[in-house]
Amino acid sequence: MHQALLEAERYGMDTVQVFTKNQQQWNTKPLDPVAVKDWLTELRRLAWQDRVVSHAGYLSNLASPDDELWKKSVDLMTLEIERCEALEIPILVHHPGAYTTSSAAEGIARIAKAYGELFKRTKGFRTVVCLEGTVGAGSQLGGKFEELAQIRAAAIDKSAEPARVGFCLDTCHMHAAGYDMSTKASADAAIKQFDQICGLANLRAMHLNDSKGKAGSKLDRHEHLGRGTIGGKPTLAALSASGFASFVNHPKLARVPMILETPKGEDEKGRSWDAINLALLRSLRSGKDLSGSVRAGPSRTRPRNEKKPIRTDSGKSRSRNPLKNADPRKS
Repeated sequence: MHQALLEAERYGMDTVQVFTKNQQQWNTKPLDPVAVKDWLTELRRLAWQDRVVSHAGYLSNLASPDDELWKKSVDLMTLEIERCEALEIPILVHHPGAYTTSSAAEGIARIAKAYGELFKRTKGFRTVVCLEGTVGAGSQLGGKFEELAQIRAAAIDKSAEPARVGFCLDTCHMHAAGYDMSTKASADAAIKQFDQICGLANLRAMHLNDSKGKAGSKLDRHEHLGRGTIGGKPTLAALSASGFASFVNHPKLARVPMILETPKGEDEKGRSWDAINLALLRSLRSGKDLSGSVRAGPSRTRPRNEKKPIRTDSGKSRSRNPLKNADPRKS
């Protein structure tokens, strides 16, 4: 796992998001003590203990009306939290879940009950569990800000631990859910609305992804920045007029870790997509178009006083996420 930290450092990033286990399996081996030591050594060297992120696996459904699946999901999420604590990862992101054959109200109640059990099992832990906003397709919960707020309130009511329940927003998911991210004005309005309903202070992580689907499409398909329906074009002018500029330049989000979950690989010129996407985000901070020349540089440790242009990352280690190239939904 520590290779993900080194890869992020090579790109000049200052955070990383990882899986701590196989995201498509219920069963998992205990953490290898050597892997834990290597991870903690690099994490502490980089001083990223307050900003690395883990994404929970995709099998858990805390909103499920099926008792057996719900119990398995709670057990798996308990393991996710325990692994984060052992690895000093402060933020665990997960999809709220789907209520399937029940109702939204019943699904929210199931999530709240799960949180009560999870925090009882992990009392005193540092890890903040973050509800990720979804596209809201079908019976998925978390597509609307009001729903996210209801879930958090219900979870706090059952767990009595407000400091350990946060949010994660994904620009692709927001856009597909109906919050238009394609213009700065509409994105600014969405951020203001989120602050009023959920509170920006509770936003602990961000995913910055373009969207293959149109606004309101309910399609969860990530795209490279400027090559989807949010950015429009991979240029400084186009992205500066989009919602990406709203997030990376928002003063209240300056310390929120921002993660790229865009597809992996290289473009037709052999340039890393991670480097290209990161350069576009940096250009929104600097006002200079960097997208044409940026490449991943050699590994180095940043001086403590060096200003970092944006908190973002290539997403999970590609060795840990082989499905990413095939299906960006799995990012």
